[in-house]
Amino acid sequence: MRHAHAAPLAGGCEGADVTLALPRQGIRINLHQFIWQAVQVAFVGLVIGMERTVLPVVAQQDFGVPKSSFLFLMSFIVSFGLVKGVLNFVAGRLSERIGRKPVLVMGWLAALPIPPLIDFAPNWWWIVAANLFLGINQGFAWSMTVTSKMDITRAEQRGLATGINEFAGYAAVGLAGIATGYLASRYGSRPALLGFALLVIAAGLTTALRFVRETLPWARAESRSHADGRHQGVKPRFAEGLSAHPSSLQVFAFVSFRHPTFSALCQAGVANKVADTLLWVLFPLYLHGQGLDVVDIGWVTGVYGLSWGVSQLWTGPLSDRVGRKPPIVAGLWLLAAGVAAVTLVSGKPAWLAAAAVMGVGMALLYPNLIASVADLSHPNWRSSSLGTYRYWRDTGYALGALALGGVAQVAGLIAPAFWFTAGLLTASGLWVLLRAQETLPRLTSPSPSRS
Repeated sequence: MRHAHAAPLAGGCEGADVTLALPRQGIRINLHQFIWQAVQVAFVGLVIGMERTVLPVVAQQDFGVPKSSFLFLMSFIVSFGLVKGVLNFVAGRLSERIGRKPVLVMGWLAALPIPPLIDFAPNWWWIVAANLFLGINQGFAWSMTVTSKMDITRAEQRGLATGINEFAGYAAVGLAGIATGYLASRYGSRPALLGFALLVIAAGLTTALRFVRETLPWARAESRSHADGRHQGVKPRFAEGLSAHPSSLQVFAFVSFRHPTFSALCQAGVANKVADTLLWVLFPLYLHGQGLDVVDIGWVTGVYGLSWGVSQLWTGPLSDRVGRKPPIVAGLWLLAAGVAAVTLVSGKPAWLAAAAVMGVGMALLYPNLIASVADLSHPNWRSSSLGTYRYWRDTGYALGALALGGVAQVAGLIAPAFWFTAGLLTASGLWVLLRAQETLPRLTSPSPSRS
């Protein structure tokens, strides 16, 4: 679907200032571009999902990682989390200057070294290096799919938009886990990852170059409409305390520490990535220690990813109706219950059920944290504030790897890491309950008006 109002997109970012036709927000009117952004995040999800079944299980047999060296095993998550966290913020700030599409393409180019590094790796440090590039890919590419959807959708559609975005990404994570489990059992771990990754990265880069268009003009048009009073629809209540054009440091400090709701959302992001680190690395190892083979592990971890992904199709829109805060708190506590349940049950059916519970918990909190940050953020610095939130959230991978690896290392067992994570998630939900304010524009606007 192409519309006359989209004409300014043909140019670069500077074309955002043309006045002949302003981009209009809304999923339906921008459906063609919305779909291509969803396709992009699915490809990004496939890249990260390919590691979740195979690498933790074969770390010992292929790379000589000692069975009890949990901190050493976690090193590839530390490198990934630190790089992705920092580049989330860099991507957000950079995209406000050069545009969303160039940053997206940079993310795909950074993914090109990943397959050969894994395939030719003589030791585990090559995997750590590969995950540096994976962090760049995720920090640039996934960030831009989120930001672009926030650009082209209306404020009251952000729960739906983030739900669809994260559904596409995390359903792909789950499918990649299942697919690579089967491929590894048939062809071997490295050939499976090499072939799978090359196909996905080539498809992602090609479609980004050919079909994705620049969305920065929508953000600039939205900013002008708020400034001159022409904004139509629900009027958001943006967080106060920043100028219209703040510096990078000002945005980072404001979102991280100064604003109570932003800071509560950031810590919740950290907690959910600590949990995801547990489920990425230690969950497969725990299941392997309980006697499951790589295909069964692929199904359990795949159900976690799929239930997380698919459930976001209803948890995102739910927050557009009831608000962001209730699903976020419920999601943190449901995720905590699912994590704790893993060590209390046994057998593949029970672990599949626990994985589904954890997936639904993630689905309740994950897209709605993003939507809540976007609700509070002015269009001029929305990408930077999302980048700040995603910095803290994905730094949770590194923090989680160090904390969980340390807990498991000291205990000599994996189970205590599950209980540590469950406690952290419970406390995080209480923080959001007590400190965060509701951000849904329909509920916070004193006099919502519609044209």
